[in-house]
Amino acid sequence: MDKVLIVGANGKTGTRISKLLKESKKFQPLAMIREKDQESKFKDLGVATRLGNLEKEHIGLVQDVDRIIFAAGAGGGSSKEKTIIIDQESAKRLIDVAKLKGVKKFVMLSSIGAGHPEDSDDLQDYLKAKQAADEHLMDSGLDYTIVRPGTLNDNEGQGKIEWKKQFDKPGEISRDDVAQVLVDVLPTQIASGKTFEIIEGSTVIDQALKSIS
Repeated sequence: MDKVLIVGANGKTGTRISKLLKESKKFQPLAMIREKDQESKFKDLGVATRLGNLEKEHIGLVQDVDRIIFAAGAGGGSSKEKTIIIDQESAKRLIDVAKLKGVKKFVMLSSIGAGHPEDSDDLQDYLKAKQAADEHLMDSGLDYTIVRPGTLNDNEGQGKIEWKKQFDKPGEISRDDVAQVLVDVLPTQIASGKTFEIIEGSTVIDQALKSIS
């Protein structure tokens, strides 16, 4: 089975991704953790870990990795500098190393509005960082899928979404459903080279992804 590195695995969405991949018959999850004390959480899940610091290390993180899901972020309330370091520059460096190492596919968790950050009043720095990382991935030559969800919530997943290249309305979506989409686009033939926004909707996820592909 292809080994999938989950960057940002200890976050709420990353943990959901790890659980889904553990249940998968196609992929083997590898959770990137920053602190040694996070290891026990993933040991309980039966998920292998790789210790590393995204701000410093990249080559070692990608060693023997087939695919990557980038679900890391500086987090709400972070400074502009921290957001640029994590959401933009660290992502870009990891993309470059993934290209060097021949990673088969890079799946990026971005954000709704990253295609037009100038329209936001209070999230411009964050969205500009996401946009820069997304564009770097698009230009990298890697096989990729970029998923831009609406505002994340902790509601139970419905397994249904609405998608567009760019919405003209705000929207929310559960972390459960976002995690499912990120896992479902891992195969090479699914939404390859596509960038799209998602919110909660009425179309079953696998049917929605077929229409994207």
